Amino acid sequence: MSASEQEPKIKYGENAPKLDRAQLQFMKLIEEQNLDRVQKLKRVRRNNILTAGALGLSVVAIYGYSIFSVQQEKFLDDFEEPKKVNTN
Repeated sequence: MSASEQEPKIKYGENAPKLDRAQLQFMKLIEEQNLDRVQKLKRVRRNNILTAGALGLSVVAIYGYSIFSVQQEKFLDDFEEPKKVNTN
């Protein structure tokens, strides 16, 4: 259902003053603008969540890589032969 098919969300009772056509059109315009604003804010929020997730994942990846590289250095150090000291 599009915004043009929806009726105004404000409901008036029997005793409420009658609104002319211009006022009703203005209310519909404001409501459409609010719906557009909400859609834009939802997109921005989704993009912010995706950006935060990507940044968090990159931080964890860099941390994991640094831990892995340190373990590799220690692993390769185990295969090196110790230096022999001459006692002459």
